[in-house]
Amino acid sequence: MEIQTKQPSTRGAPQMFTGEVWVDVVAQGHAPSRLRVNAVHFTPGARTAWHRHANGQTLHVTEGVGLVQARGGAVVLIRPGHTIHTPAGEWHWHGAAPTRLRVHLAINQGDEQHDVVHWLTPVTDDEYAAAPALDD
Repeated sequence: MEIQTKQPSTRGAPQMFTGEVWVDVVAQGHAPSRLRVNAVHFTPGARTAWHRHANGQTLHVTEGVGLVQARGGAVVLIRPGHTIHTPAGEWHWHGAAPTRLRVHLAINQGDEQHDVVHWLTPVTDDEYAAAPALDD
């Protein structure tokens, strides 16, 4: 058995995120496992760049209101308790709503090269603005 101590929060890199995002490592598997679980905290309006995962990704929203979009699909509102699965290789982005914080658990598994995520380009303001209005 191993009890892991909490690592310091790290700020999301500007080439991967628009706005202020903080990441806390919750769990990281030991070889041969490539599992990684992060708690990701988005300030209002913050979002990821377009990205994909070789082995897919599962997000579980724990707080706030957010947005998610798969390439070619509609921007969808997500709330606490929602679990989103993105299939392997699907380009997508996710973030906080314009006026709300959002936190999710990101569950990922790296590929054979141990890459968990492959980044593309930032989500444009126009893409982000296509979100439906908040109904709260």
